[in-house]
Amino acid sequence: MNTHVPQSGKRLRSPIQMAILALMAGTNVYAADAPAAQAAEQSAAATAAADKNSTSITEVYVTATKRTTSLQKTPVAVTALNAAALDDNHVQTIQDVVNLVPGFAATSQGDHGVITMTLRGIGNDSAKTEYADPEVASFVDGIYSPRPEGATALLFDLEAIEVLRGPQGTLWGRNSSVGAVNMQTVKPEIGSSAGSFEGGYGSYARFGARGAVNIPINDTMAMRFAVVHEQHDGYVDYQAPPNISLADQHAAADPVIAAWNTAHPGNPMAFQPLNQNLFVRNGQKYGAQDQTAARLSFLWQPSAALKWNVAYEHYVDRGTPNMNLMQTPRAGQEFWSALIDTAPNVNRDSNSLRSRVDYAISPDISLAYIAGYSRFNGSSTYDQDGGAVVPTSFTSGGNHQEDNTVWSKYKNYSHELEIQSTGKRDVDWLLGLYYANEDNGIRFDIPIMNGTQQGSVGWQGSFIQPKETVDSKAVFGQATWNATDSLHLTGGLRYTSDERKNIGGTNNSCCAATAPQVPVSPSTNPLDPSSGFSTYQKNDGVFNDHKLTGLIRVNYDIDKSNMVYASVSTGYKSGGLQDGGVPYGSETLTNYEVGSKSTFLGGAVRMNNAAYYEKFKGFQFSAPITNPDGSRGLATTNAEGAKIWGLETEIAAKITKEDRVQFTAAYTHAELGHLIGGSNDYVLPACSVPGISTCLDVTGNTMPHSPKFSAQVMYQHSFQLAGGTLVPRISAHYETASWLSVFNLGAPDQQKSYTRTDLGLRFDADSKWYVDAFVRNAEDAKIKTSALSANGAWQAQYLPPRTFGVNVGKTF
Repeated sequence: MNTHVPQSGKRLRSPIQMAILALMAGTNVYAADAPAAQAAEQSAAATAAADKNSTSITEVYVTATKRTTSLQKTPVAVTALNAAALDDNHVQTIQDVVNLVPGFAATSQGDHGVITMTLRGIGNDSAKTEYADPEVASFVDGIYSPRPEGATALLFDLEAIEVLRGPQGTLWGRNSSVGAVNMQTVKPEIGSSAGSFEGGYGSYARFGARGAVNIPINDTMAMRFAVVHEQHDGYVDYQAPPNISLADQHAAADPVIAAWNTAHPGNPMAFQPLNQNLFVRNGQKYGAQDQTAARLSFLWQPSAALKWNVAYEHYVDRGTPNMNLMQTPRAGQEFWSALIDTAPNVNRDSNSLRSRVDYAISPDISLAYIAGYSRFNGSSTYDQDGGAVVPTSFTSGGNHQEDNTVWSKYKNYSHELEIQSTGKRDVDWLLGLYYANEDNGIRFDIPIMNGTQQGSVGWQGSFIQPKETVDSKAVFGQATWNATDSLHLTGGLRYTSDERKNIGGTNNSCCAATAPQVPVSPSTNPLDPSSGFSTYQKNDGVFNDHKLTGLIRVNYDIDKSNMVYASVSTGYKSGGLQDGGVPYGSETLTNYEVGSKSTFLGGAVRMNNAAYYEKFKGFQFSAPITNPDGSRGLATTNAEGAKIWGLETEIAAKITKEDRVQFTAAYTHAELGHLIGGSNDYVLPACSVPGISTCLDVTGNTMPHSPKFSAQVMYQHSFQLAGGTLVPRISAHYETASWLSVFNLGAPDQQKSYTRTDLGLRFDADSKWYVDAFVRNAEDAKIKTSALSANGAWQAQYLPPRTFGVNVGKTF
């Protein structure tokens, strides 16, 4: 048996203990903290004995409808992953979850080092700053996490992750236009002194440690403390600086210097030899991890009717971003290496406070108040050019481009009040009020120098946005008429009103030819006229938007083992303001879906299927662009939209008492509507559309990160040994080719079809300690997550190479 938390002879009450029972029955599921889950509890000894000899899969409970319901009775396309499943797959971030969910993708995007998500073929790769919002909403304990940095935080001490596919605009709100991810943390348990600890080592000097302990305070209170640290060296080695003779440097630089001096006699340039000290040779490498997080949770339950969970969490990131690597390395250079002239750095801290109060007003009505507050501060440095072109002299050949987040700060808080019916009724209903506020700011510098940092200025800008706010209000309701024991009709509406303000934002560029030709630094004040910078664009503005979203659904229980459903639902993502205070419109999505959920062979096999057609309007395409006057900025354009349809299936089976298999698959057809798109990340032709220098008509192209077919299969077998249980495990993911941008620019802009295999071998001792060895990406496949060609040679970011390690842990 694959146990993660100790068992005792007493009656089980906590969600995590219910999850353990589900795991022992042989499926990656979780049971939520709710009356339905509690009613299913049995004594530990009796349940363990039954599960050990059972060939059926334990019932799964989810909270996708904001009620605790059986997965097989929930008419929503949802994947539920429990703590054991997350441990088995060594999940640390959302990017590690994607292979476990059909139609899901998560990509790392360069300079900001954040993760963006795509679901059912729709995502926004630019949803990495305050200017762009994601289509897939992230929640922790039901509280919305608006900025992408939240999704990159370490996932630790989790009870479960639910991935809801399709618009969730009625119950889950704005920015969940194509889906939502809800992460449930483990809650304290009254009367329990359980805990666990794990430590591990691995390739690239990986070291990890995590632990949690539940501390009973009295008969009505308990607390839980959880901590995690993960670190490993970077994957990208430093290439040696170019060794170019002085004669060759003069030959390359002298014509450039002569032309400059003729054009700028008042600010002449003199020859300099290449300074090899400007190239990074040691220190922390790109692709390194150094993250720590801690969470302190409290539970107060003074009566059966009242319960309050509150948690404080602190997260620290001192790792480095991923790197743009040359897709075809230069002769004599290793693939996982780059010529780097900007040392990597990430310095991020976040603090979050989450609270939920549940109160049973009567046997028929319950009230919930969910509130959250988070604050984020960060900075980073990034080598945007990635050494794609070797400089021929100090001011010729290649270029030097840094992307520097000098500072960024995000603050958000939210309040949600829900009142709903409880118990078995002819009509189940839920009403809610919601309010959220964001206050974001950032300074982002881009120095571009000809040749190296020593050369003349190619272009450089400083984007200062001291205050951008979002104010969102909503009222929502949903009701289900249980017409018969088998037929259920559901309708819901949500009205959302958003206001966005950009206050004091400026875009500034430098430099005049008479100014010193040096890169902008954090000590530079671009708003000071003496700095050589001038403001070419002001971003002040106010934007208001509102939308009514809804849901109509019918589901029918054919019998106790088979259910079918059909639904029409809508999602919404607010418009907003871009550079110059120019507004862009909102996105809307209408999803038509039919699905089935079935259990076969006495509970040994479960199969859930969904077929959908999505009509997407107003797709917000965001990208960095160059304006006709040479200035730069981030532009957002509303495309006509997209037409998307697909099929999804999830199968879990317990073939025997010892053998488990899981299979997920998705077929996706995602075709972009009318869009003329521009982006500085790609070499594009001159644009006939006013306001953009280069662009491409991408109408009818395939949406990025949407392979036609993808599948995941997992198999494991349990060997019962004298001192415990040995479980080997294999998990393989396959997907067909997928584009990396809307431009569909041939093989370099595409990830070809691939297979990736993860291996695991776990021994659980009867004395409650375990050893877990793993290999990830056993094929050492080079899997692209993004691409660009603006620096000359085609570059890309990649998922990590082959890694391996071992963890040792104990529960008590």
